[in-house]
Amino acid sequence: MEELARESISMLARSASHADPPRLGWFGAVFIMLKSALGAGLLNFPWAFQKAGGVNTAICVELVSLVFLISGLVILGYASSVSRQKTYQDVVREVCGRAVGQLCEVCFCFNLFMVCVAFLVVVQDQLEKLSVSLYETVTGSVEGEMPYHWYTDQRFALFILCLVIILPLSIPKEISIQKYTSVLGTLAATYLCVAVTVKYCLMENHAVIITPEHNEGIGSWASMFSVVPTICFGFQCHEASIAIYSSMENQKLSHWVFVAVVSMFFCLLIYTLTGVYGFLTFGRDVASDILMSYPGNDVVMIISRLLFGISIITIYPIILLLGRSVILNLMLRIQRRRRGIVTHSFESRCRVILTVIWISITLLIAMFVPDMSKVISVIGGISSFFIFIFPGLCLVFTMQTESVTPRVRGILTMWGVITIVVGAFIFGQSTTLAVMELFHSF
Repeated sequence: MEELARESISMLARSASHADPPRLGWFGAVFIMLKSALGAGLLNFPWAFQKAGGVNTAICVELVSLVFLISGLVILGYASSVSRQKTYQDVVREVCGRAVGQLCEVCFCFNLFMVCVAFLVVVQDQLEKLSVSLYETVTGSVEGEMPYHWYTDQRFALFILCLVIILPLSIPKEISIQKYTSVLGTLAATYLCVAVTVKYCLMENHAVIITPEHNEGIGSWASMFSVVPTICFGFQCHEASIAIYSSMENQKLSHWVFVAVVSMFFCLLIYTLTGVYGFLTFGRDVASDILMSYPGNDVVMIISRLLFGISIITIYPIILLLGRSVILNLMLRIQRRRRGIVTHSFESRCRVILTVIWISITLLIAMFVPDMSKVISVIGGISSFFIFIFPGLCLVFTMQTESVTPRVRGILTMWGVITIVVGAFIFGQSTTLAVMELFHSF
């Protein structure tokens, strides 16, 4: 989903290129791929299954998407071996040219920004449920009797959290806490998958409405494709894949295909189990954040909320650092051209200002976004560039220079074009869906 281990992956790639030779085995590569993919995107899957029109439709869309997901990973590994570059942006720039490389950097930065918004929306939801749980525990009253005060509003709590915890963690130039917390997202996702599945199996009554809202016509097709942004957000590990491939000891393409298939299979298993049983538990009433559907006093889900909350609070600064570095490097290059030198004080001022602006804007958006699904629609659209469009372009450009038979070149070029077209369709559909939902919500 969301780039849980990007910074650790980047450090891994740097060490692979400047120090010892690659030593990452297939098991370590699969584990890091899972760390990169599993995370907060899991919370939206039961709602996506409901929007898609039910379990069968959603799983079919997942399986078709899986073909493109694995294909994108294989193409990126192949492009990395051809270009001898070790990061996503470098591969795209080397294979597709400077203009496409710059577009990749813009998409990369904007995607990180929207992931930060999604993280804050998730934290805000969990703060709301945790405050209800605390109120019920202390007073013995039910949720409906909880009085409203400005200091009990989850938006105020989110503001304090950003000011007291996230901002101090985000300002430093380097963030070392990620060495110890990058696995929390994977742990939280796995725990939630098991909890949702077990709680459904232990239910005595399964009387919920699971029939789709649209059975036929344009509405049913639109509902079916509405699950695609969630899939793109949840399975997104393609930005980290090139650094993982570059760090592997065995870089044969067949070996990389094995790693891609195994990692995507485990992601599919966890996401599908959570989506199926979360949807079957609540039916049409499932919330866009599955944890919001469970009562605030559910101890099992309180643990899940705490795991997701802590993992997001510690991962948010890592995502911010990566996005900030793209903008900061541009500012430093401009300053160097104008003045010929970049002072430490200038770099520090820019870093602090960018951090404050980044947190402030993401916080404001998260406070007023109606629910998580709106943000994921936008992220899913941007993710289509990294999963479909850029890999497709890499394949098309690579085939122009590689020594292969005309038949193979034609087939692979056609597949690259198909991948680009599918990515463009997903981007357009996700963007249109996000705009329409935001318009209706206001």
